[in-house]
Amino acid sequence: MEGLSKSVADLIVYEHPSQSKDVDKAILRELSSLLFKYSQAFDGVVLAYSVEPQDKCARILSGVHPYFGVRLQANMLIFSPKPNMLLEGKVVKLTRESIHCIVLGFSSAIVTDENIRNELKYKSKHGEGVYVSRYHKRHVIKVGAVIRFVVKSLDEEILHISGSLISANTGSVHWLDKYYADAGTDSNKKARRQNEEEVEMQEQVTVGGETLPLVNDHEVKRSKKRRRAEDQ
Repeated sequence: MEGLSKSVADLIVYEHPSQSKDVDKAILRELSSLLFKYSQAFDGVVLAYSVEPQDKCARILSGVHPYFGVRLQANMLIFSPKPNMLLEGKVVKLTRESIHCIVLGFSSAIVTDENIRNELKYKSKHGEGVYVSRYHKRHVIKVGAVIRFVVKSLDEEILHISGSLISANTGSVHWLDKYYADAGTDSNKKARRQNEEEVEMQEQVTVGGETLPLVNDHEVKRSKKRRRAEDQ
């Protein structure tokens, strides 16, 4: 998944003299306050960290309360989603208008109906809503499934992501990892285009400026048998 990166930062943590008896604990408490919050300094959300003090001595600042600063190096795991990145999330709610999911267990994301491609159609099965591909029956999105989507925007204050399923390389991760490469072959692309054309025809044809429903061979045979029975 995109949006994850490692960062090495040289920091100075300032502590009150009352914390001098257990500096290590004070430093960890200070850094823990950065977790799962958007930080402009790191241009992302800090998910994890490890620290290594750089000096054994601290620098004391002058003032009414002489804080001391500890220099250290921190290895951080940063979550920084940007537009057009591919992210993955677990579906927690699904309706005809939208798909809701959780990314990395803490950040919410939503894909609204205008950002879901026409291939994926909403259906209700056994009282539960699902999205099913019109061209690949095994491509199903339901509650509990993990989806891959494209980032459109991020609300940094509440860590809410707006996503899209317009691109062909988005959808159910289970299906994409197993079948997407095969679905992208020339033969399957041709079959998919044919299926699209058949669906868009909506079983109607125009003759002499008048739109008439298409009649298949089975219906023709039934109508012939019906006429014969009426003549008899």
